[in-house]
Amino acid sequence: MPINITMPALSPTMEEGNLAKWLVKEGDTVKSGDVIAEIETDKATMEVEAVDEGIVAKIVVAAGTEGVKVNALIAILAADGEDVAAAAAGGGSAPAKAEAAPAPKAEAAPAPAEKSEAAPAAKAEAAHASSGERVFSSPLARRVAKEAGVDIAKVSGSGPKGRVIKADVEKAVAGGSAKAAPASTAPAPAAAPTLAKPASDDAVLKLFDPSSYELVPHDGMHKTIAKRLVESKQTIPHFYVTVDCELDALLALRAQLNDAAPRKDGAPSYKLSVNDMVIKALALALRDVPDANVSWTETNMVKHKHADVGVAVSIPGGLITPIIRKAETKTLSAISAEMKDLGKRAKDRKLKPEEYQGGTTAVSNMGMMGVKNFAAVVNPPHATILAVGAGEERVVVKNGEMKIANVMSVTLSTDHRCVDGALGAELLGAFKRYIENPMGMLV
Repeated sequence: MPINITMPALSPTMEEGNLAKWLVKEGDTVKSGDVIAEIETDKATMEVEAVDEGIVAKIVVAAGTEGVKVNALIAILAADGEDVAAAAAGGGSAPAKAEAAPAPKAEAAPAPAEKSEAAPAAKAEAAHASSGERVFSSPLARRVAKEAGVDIAKVSGSGPKGRVIKADVEKAVAGGSAKAAPASTAPAPAAAPTLAKPASDDAVLKLFDPSSYELVPHDGMHKTIAKRLVESKQTIPHFYVTVDCELDALLALRAQLNDAAPRKDGAPSYKLSVNDMVIKALALALRDVPDANVSWTETNMVKHKHADVGVAVSIPGGLITPIIRKAETKTLSAISAEMKDLGKRAKDRKLKPEEYQGGTTAVSNMGMMGVKNFAAVVNPPHATILAVGAGEERVVVKNGEMKIANVMSVTLSTDHRCVDGALGAELLGAFKRYIENPMGMLV
């Protein structure tokens, strides 16, 4: 019996992915555990292993295909002793691929989804005729009908299962066979307040000379980052607290610890960075101020038992936040080694979903880029994120005298629903104490 291979769900929230590469071809024999394909999610490239043994009878979804839905058929295996040709013919058919977003100025052509069975009528919203019958239509057809003042319930559909498509509406408008939908006599309900919608692609592009730009389609990572940033700013009441931390004691301890690192094959076994010590200090501060180690839900306050610190890492095309789990329990050398491994695999897009999803807080360090201070956006379900600026020599006043000290500005962004100003200040105060008295991180 043919064995169907489907698009796996590589994380609890994954709905679709890109089939980046096939590592097998039709006719190849595979065993359970063999890596057969690479799947790109929004932030990582994952290897897919075969679960069953057999011969690759048919590759249903070609390499490079984007937006393949979870559980969609991607290949067929012929079981041991089964005829390969028969298996290829007898396997399931490919489920519908995710509809691609239309390119700017492409509305003049009929939408591909309107001509294909791959966009089932059940997926479209129903327009309701005055008689109460349901009329299935594409979103584009409904918009064109509304703009033309046409009652879409009176338009005959030529699409799959009688679905009304754009061409049907245009034909009805040209022939005058569809009258405008009657205006409702019932008073319109009060409109709920809505956020202003961004300008359409066409409206934006009209502002520029067509020869002065090129269009670069958004990849999955950019779409996800944009969606989460909008969600964060629309739903989280941000509150910001900033302090300056003196770094001289921390830099001296860091140098001492690095000099004392055991050597293996002539190289030190670890090399601590300031960021490693920032991660540890924030984790310990959350341990000391447990009321700030929380997440907000509409019905509960989630109080975390450990400080799982995400660390923002810039990668080609976007940003990802690998997580140091239970950071308050780990040594500085362990945090350093783990961060180096996670950072390398993040840049190679080889992180597993559980290595970058979740966490209880995050650190975003732009000090190495020369940024003095900034405010980061809280990344749900976190309630806090620490923005770290560059350490620099500044004049400070001590006991009435001016001194030179290495100073770093840090800004804590909080979700004010669960970490208010006073609690945020308490957390940042604990962090500052560990940075300025770093020996406390070793005991």
